Amino acid sequence: MQTEPDRSYSEQEPAFPIPDRIPVFPLPNVVFFPKTYLPLHIFEPRYREMIADTTVRGQCIGMALLKEGWEQNYDANPPMFDVGCVGRIVSMQRLPDGRSNILLQGLRRYEIREQFYDKPYREARVTLKEEESDTSLDPAVRAELLRTVGEYLRMAGDAVTWREFFRLDIPDEILVNHLSVGLECTPLEKQFLLEAETLRQRARRLNDLIQFLLHEHGGTARGWG
Repeated sequence: MQTEPDRSYSEQEPAFPIPDRIPVFPLPNVVFFPKTYLPLHIFEPRYREMIADTTVRGQCIGMALLKEGWEQNYDANPPMFDVGCVGRIVSMQRLPDGRSNILLQGLRRYEIREQFYDKPYREARVTLKEEESDTSLDPAVRAELLRTVGEYLRMAGDAVTWREFFRLDIPDEILVNHLSVGLECTPLEKQFLLEAETLRQRARRLNDLIQFLLHEHGGTARGWG
């Protein structure tokens, strides 16, 4: 998990312009969420070209999860889920051998409408998911989620690491999305969280998933990554 330590959780950023056609970076084990940060190491030639193009045009990349069976066709264009998250490149470190390290800031969820294959990497025409006018949770829902999370973290022995996220001043959307990123569950389960249409629905799904993990492990919970 990546956060910006110098930024207040309550600070609102102006909307960043997102093109309707963006490069897409599909991965088999990464699900990206708005208002979170994702460090990536770029080494494949096609994605080096993607980053070079993106830094001079738009700054935006669509992260997507590859569907099962991607191994048979990874070097081409294996199927991926239509719903993903647009990230903005906020920092980049170029390495001498042509590789690079970048940091993405999660902006908006999107849905793919059309894919393009005229470059070494994929591009897609996307429709941004409508933003909620109210991203607050019922206090009782938030309290129940934190209770469940606290129980899970105590079982996993990881409560100290996540103590900051129990602060009352952290907005509900940031809380839910960071917990969704950090929970050590399968990529498909995280995709299920990402595809929730509202923050309230994502919070309910997250709470149910943690309850399932508690029951499944019966005292030997996995940690948070």
